[in-house]
Amino acid sequence: MSTKLALAYNDVAEKGVLDVSRSPPTQLIDLAKDEKKASSIEARVLAVQSFSKKDVLVTPSNVTRPPLAPTKLAKKSTPLWVLCVIWYNTYRRFFTVVFIVNLIGIGFAIAGKWPYAAKYPGALVAGNLNVAVLVRNEIFGRCLYLFVNTFFAKWTPLWFHLACTSTLQHIGGIHSGCAISGIAWIIITVVHQFKAKYTLNDSILAFGVITSVMLLITMCAGLPWVRNTHHNVFERNHRCFGWASLCMTWVYTILTNAYDTADGKFDHVGKHVVQQQAFWYTVTMSIFIVLPWICTRHVKVDIELPSPKVAVLRFERGMQQGLFARISRSAVKEYHAFGTISEGVHAEYHYLVCGVKGDFTKNLVSDPPRMIWTRELKYAGIYKTSSLYKRGVCLCTGSGIGAALSTCIQSPNWYLIWIASDQEKTFGQTISDLIHKHISPDRLLLWDSNVRGGRPPTMKILKEVYHYWQAEVVIITSNYVGNFEILHGCKETGIPAFGTLWDFLKLSFKHSFTIPV
Repeated sequence: MSTKLALAYNDVAEKGVLDVSRSPPTQLIDLAKDEKKASSIEARVLAVQSFSKKDVLVTPSNVTRPPLAPTKLAKKSTPLWVLCVIWYNTYRRFFTVVFIVNLIGIGFAIAGKWPYAAKYPGALVAGNLNVAVLVRNEIFGRCLYLFVNTFFAKWTPLWFHLACTSTLQHIGGIHSGCAISGIAWIIITVVHQFKAKYTLNDSILAFGVITSVMLLITMCAGLPWVRNTHHNVFERNHRCFGWASLCMTWVYTILTNAYDTADGKFDHVGKHVVQQQAFWYTVTMSIFIVLPWICTRHVKVDIELPSPKVAVLRFERGMQQGLFARISRSAVKEYHAFGTISEGVHAEYHYLVCGVKGDFTKNLVSDPPRMIWTRELKYAGIYKTSSLYKRGVCLCTGSGIGAALSTCIQSPNWYLIWIASDQEKTFGQTISDLIHKHISPDRLLLWDSNVRGGRPPTMKILKEVYHYWQAEVVIITSNYVGNFEILHGCKETGIPAFGTLWDFLKLSFKHSFTIPV
């Protein structure tokens, strides 16, 4: 790991950063602070080196001793093959296949070897955009997860389960590939129309240019750098210019198909326009865009503020595990996604853990709302595929507990590792009670880096828990640095693992990570 990356790795655990202390973990910690005396600490410890089923809980006297001074950390370079495999993930493979197929089609169209492209250029534009919108539709996503979990959970082999999880997690590669391909097709179409501009009405050429520009701006607003460094800019512009692009696509589609080049008039209206492929592609694209917004509601929310670093939002009604909620203070402006925590569909409430990082979450603490906008139809995340596996491990840091906890609460086959600082004080009694009420000590590891005096050797713990629990997969919810180390460590040791997707993840041959010596 570079010097800068190593320094960043020393951030506090609430931000999702893993910490490595001098001595490796030999105990499973479940710490609870007395309400009256913060200095009174009760610890239940289970040896993790052997992880024998016969292990019993003990209370060591040395838990509250001052932590030992950290030792030197040795740098270990990540193998090149690991970097390449993780960088060229399923997302990029989907993008490559989709874009290359479209690029070949564009080549044939330019060479005049594809009559369909010359006759129905609008269908290729709208068709690509239609697929791009479809794969990002919450309803379509829920249907995909339901289909996979229903038909492939019991009888298919592990490699197929892993492939399904990877496909569902990285389906955004199809979105990106089709969106960029659609823009490339419309540019080719507009250029072709300008070559024959004397046979077309000026309004067709004008709206062709406007539609292309709108789509290009929408694409630029969705670039990884913009999404991660200027999230509000991404949310507002990608959505607003996307809507504008949809309106311009409608106008451009109707004008192009209604115009008769023989007499120079717009007399191919009504039945002729409706019979065109581009028209129906645009209709379905509009439906896919509008449907999620029909589910938008202004709902009551109760906010618990256990610390200045976290806001815990409580909503009515229970939820399935593996779902994410989008919330906003405005009906149409930027929406922010958080994992839902619930005891099940019959529960009275579900919760969101919002770590204070950006302007939106800071305002939740400084000015807690009584009502908030949300989409009643929640979208599925990677944890929704947990039912495909016989056993698994959830490893999360900081506020990542919000995405992982429901799976461990609702399924007794999942083991929870949570690394954070002052867990009960920072995240509140509600989250602590949910953990201790539903997750037994034999499938729970809580590491309080503040009490333990530093970060754990995460890969050592994870490997031991993985083999002890006889898990089939590990799912990681952490920040970029923690995700980088654990995901690469799992790949190198042969542990099937899925981590948080970070758009700014780059292939670097200089990356290394620190390990205890």
